Formats: sequence, structure tokens, C-alpha cells
Amino acid sequence: MLDQRLVRENPTLVARELGRRGMKVDLKPLQVIAQTQRDLEERRSKLQAEGNRIGKEVGQKIKSGTDPKSNELTELRNRGNQIKQKVALFEEEERTVSASLKEKLLALPNLPAPQCPNGKDEKDNQEKRRWGNRREEKGLKEHWEIADRLNLFDTERSVRISQSRFVTLLNQGARLERALINFMLDLHTSKGYQEVLPPVLVNTASLTGSGQLPKFAEESFRCAEDDLWLTPTAEVPLTSLHRDEVIPSEKLPLRYVAYSPCFRREAGSYGKDTRGLIRLHQFNKVELYWFVHPEASESAHSQITADAEAVLQKLELPYRVLEICTGDLGFSASRTYDLEVWLPGARAFREISSCSACSDFQARRSAIRTKEGQKTRLLHTLNGSGLAVGRTMAALLENGQQKDGSVLLPNAIVPYFGANQLQPE
Repeated sequence: MLDQRLVRENPTLVARELGRRGMKVDLKPLQVIAQTQRDLEERRSKLQAEGNRIGKEVGQKIKSGTDPKSNELTELRNRGNQIKQKVALFEEEERTVSASLKEKLLALPNLPAPQCPNGKDEKDNQEKRRWGNRREEKGLKEHWEIADRLNLFDTERSVRISQSRFVTLLNQGARLERALINFMLDLHTSKGYQEVLPPVLVNTASLTGSGQLPKFAEESFRCAEDDLWLTPTAEVPLTSLHRDEVIPSEKLPLRYVAYSPCFRREAGSYGKDTRGLIRLHQFNKVELYWFVHPEASESAHSQITADAEAVLQKLELPYRVLEICTGDLGFSASRTYDLEVWLPGARAFREISSCSACSDFQARRSAIRTKEGQKTRLLHTLNGSGLAVGRTMAALLENGQQKDGSVLLPNAIVPYFGANQLQPE
């Protein structure tokens, strides 16, 4: 959430930065609400201070011998009661204005970082670097064709069980998915990440704190009879792991890694990637999450991206790194690097990780602060996929495919899978 003081005092800057995202926003109504809220707060505070002064004066006069039933003290008490009534009215009005202000602020995305390149859409994203050698020979199959030959998953029966865009992994496919999850968790915990297995059902406050609500309500699955939603990413429960907390600065950074099933409606994406493991309503993901001091945010962004890249390098999967432009930036992010893995069967790079620095945007929504001496301030949060497991499997199938129908696996995954290749059954 944006700082209401910034909106109130410098709406021109906010409008300009949101304009970099391609948004045309009239902030005058919001500025008026923010100023009204501030004025109400100041008037209430002054009245409360006057009421406290009168209460203290009454106490002092009684202590010095003034008759508690005297006209003087009766008049003071009446004034105090009148002030209390006015304070109650101000508090009610302030609650109404504050709720309206919060509702409008929650709908605004994060401001892009100064370093974030300007651009209108994904075509303006900037490639930063590449790693690995791409397979580009003709006749390579896409991962869903390879999986069909190896009997790795079943989509038709999954429709019977639930609906389209769900998949049931089978035999070697199920074993490879489990192997990849354990491999990723072990790799990240070996670098000092704390492992977390969070709840899959999360409440509205958690989704709001991470920035998923209200913007992405249509993208999420909700349990109708409870204030619970199926989590779209472990970023959501990890953000709320320290909601409403003050973390001492000496404990920063806090670095977490979490495996979780993820659930997304993929609204607006129908007709895209209808076959295979790329775009599903349910998928597994290993998530990296950092809570850091604001001054360490930039270096942390580089490190969390490198940690996600390490998974691809260990699995010998060619990829490229893109810096996302302002027009393609995620709602909560101030700056993002995407990792795109090479799929030789599809002859395309496909996103497999998105590593974002969110500045104090999520921390403000979730009331997460750090303490330095006697002062508290909002900390910064960062997140990154480490990695999306289904897409990693797709990349392994396409990059490791052999002419005899088998799939060679990289050495790093062999101890987890128990063999160096997938064989037709």
C-alpha cells in the first residue's frame, strides 16, 4: 500500500510514477480524503489533549482541597463531558473517512523503482543475460508429447475428477515432481534459508497484506462458507508470517523457503497453453521470501535472483534473465527480474521464476516493521520462485529428450529420483 502521507503531500510524484506503469490517475479526490483524515486526526488529538488537561486539573483541585461538588468543578466536568462527546463524533467520522481512504489506497499498485526501465508491455522488457547452450535441432517434441509417451500424467481423467486445467501425475511423473521439490528445498536450505510448510488455506487479511486482494479476487478460489481462500502462491502466507510484528534489526534478513501447492483461476487466459504443465489451476511451487532492512533491499534482490538461477544451473537448463519494464510490472513489485527457461520443443523461452523487490508496499499493508534502538520503520520484502515445479519438469523433458524416447536427467536430480533417465513403460 502506498504511503497516505506521500499521496497527500506529493500527489504529482505519485501520479507521475503510476503514469510510468501506464496508469492515468486523478489523485485529487484521494488527496482530499487523505487531507480530511489528517485534519480529523489533528482536531481529535487536540480535543483529547484538552480533555486530559481538564481531567488532570479536576484531580489537582480536589487534591488541594476544593469541594468536589463545587460549581467550579461541576463546570469543569461538564466541559470535559462535552469534549468526550465531540471526540466520539470525530472518531466515528474519522473511522468512516479512514475506511474510504484505505479502500482507495489498496487499489493502487506499488510505485516502480527509479531503476525500473520504462515500457508499455512485455515487449519492452529488457534481456540482461543468458546462461547455458540451447538445443535447437529440428524435430524435438514438446513436453506434453513426451509425457504422453512416457505415461507421466493424465489430463483426461483429471477433468473427470475436477475440471480442465488440472493434471494427475503418474508413476515416473509423480516421482520426478517429488524429487524436484526435495532437491529445490535442500538446495535453498543449504544456503541458509529457513524451511516453512505453510497452510494452503489463507484468510482475507493475508491475501490483502500481500497485495492479492482486492485486485486479484477473480484469480483466486474462495471457500464460500469461510473467510478462507486457496493460496495462489506461498508468498501470501509467508508475508503474513510476521504480520503485525516488529522485527529487531539485528535479526534481519529473515530468509524463508516454502513448498506449497498453488491455485489460480487463470482468468482471461483461456485458450493459452491448454496442453501440458505450463498453465494449470493447481501447481506446485517452491517460493523464496526475504524480510530485509530497507538499505539492504537492492543487494537482496540480486541475491534472491541468483538463488533462483542456481536451481536452473544445477539442473543444466538454459535460461535468460529479463528485467521487467514498468508497464509489465506486477501489482506489488517495485522492480522484477524474470527467469525464462528454454523449451526446445516449443522453441521458446518460458517464464519459470519471477523475483521481485516490493519495497515497503507489502510491509505497510501487513504492518511489519523493524526496530532500530527506540525507532521503528517499515522493512522491505522480496519474493521469488525457486522454482515453479511443473514448468521445471517440462523443461527437463524437452531438454533431456532422446531419439529412443527416453529422457536423460541432470546429475543433480539423480540422487533424488533414483535413476539418470526416464524410460518408456
